[in-house]
Amino acid sequence: MSDGSRTGAVGGTLAAGGMSVELPLWRAISYFRVLALCYAVLRYLNSYLHFLHPVAGWIYLGALILWTLASTRAFAGPQRCTWYVLGTDLTLAVTGIVMSGMTDDPARISHGAPTLPTIWAAGTVLGFAGKGGWRWAAAAGSVIGLANILGHGGPTGDNIHNIVLLMVAGCAIGYVIEIARASEATLTRALQVEAATRERERLSRDIHDGVLQVLALVQRRGGEQGGGRPGGADFAELGRLAGEQERALRTLMSGGPLPAQRRPLEPQDLRTLLGGYAGERITLSAPGTPVLLPAPAAGELAAAVGAAVDNVRRHAGPQASAWILVEDEPEAVTVSIRDDGPGFAPGRLGEAEQAGRLGVSQSIRGRLLDLGGTAELYSVPGEGVEVELRVPRRGSDD
Repeated sequence: MSDGSRTGAVGGTLAAGGMSVELPLWRAISYFRVLALCYAVLRYLNSYLHFLHPVAGWIYLGALILWTLASTRAFAGPQRCTWYVLGTDLTLAVTGIVMSGMTDDPARISHGAPTLPTIWAAGTVLGFAGKGGWRWAAAAGSVIGLANILGHGGPTGDNIHNIVLLMVAGCAIGYVIEIARASEATLTRALQVEAATRERERLSRDIHDGVLQVLALVQRRGGEQGGGRPGGADFAELGRLAGEQERALRTLMSGGPLPAQRRPLEPQDLRTLLGGYAGERITLSAPGTPVLLPAPAAGELAAAVGAAVDNVRRHAGPQASAWILVEDEPEAVTVSIRDDGPGFAPGRLGEAEQAGRLGVSQSIRGRLLDLGGTAELYSVPGEGVEVELRVPRRGSDD
């Protein structure tokens, strides 16, 4: 596997898994709950004869055993450990703490006897830490601590000590998991950028080996054929356009700004840019006053209009007519291109895009999306096509 493929695979794994760094922590929480359950059962087995109501304690521990075993798989990861599971876990922990104050001997409680769930309640706090971070861990720890104070012995030194340890451990684990998530997200983005860079380099090699050489050949032959021959002006213009596209592609491959992007953000009259599209079968209607947009935005909008006009020439037929309407509004500039051609059936654009013909999606919609605008296409078979391009003034200023 190449470096680029391996990078993409790793990035895909991280993006799909989303929590791979956390999984060892979740497994540790799951194991802790089982071990803490065993500790609670053994401790109660050693002291249940001292309880006032030992049967109630065994009933609670039986429910605790069933729930812990049933929820072990849920605590294996954040996707399965839902808030419903955590809520049930917290309810069971608080119930055991309150029951301890009701079933145990008051003398034992005053001497610091542990609760029925003992350290199992810490697993609940750790679960909240893994799911929601340190804030949720602090909230769950506060609920358990309050239950200890109100339902089992009051604010004794042992209670306060245990609550502080519980809060510190829960908040620390929650903070570590938040840092792990942020680090993994950063790593995923870095891998995606690296994969995109490698793909761009590959495309650059393919373009250099094919498209750029063809454009250079067209530019050279256009210059040769354009010198004083009949129709030479057309060959010369073709060569000039090929040269411009070659330079633009080289700039794009090198990662630099295109020539249009180097232009200052001076307002430009959109009517001037669209005037070249008017012709015998194409009618341009625009306001009598200048339609001003920043130069890059005006250039991109005019290029999108040009792509729409090219589609009319290619697909509407040689006898089709088209109308370009420019509307200058306070909040946006709208350009509509309508023709009287045969139109197209629903789903035709999606089929064209799947076949690799990206004229509409890239040359029209892509440009408008970059400007923060919209491009809408409407067509009914036999009634032509209407393209509506809308550029908000605030977005184009940015």
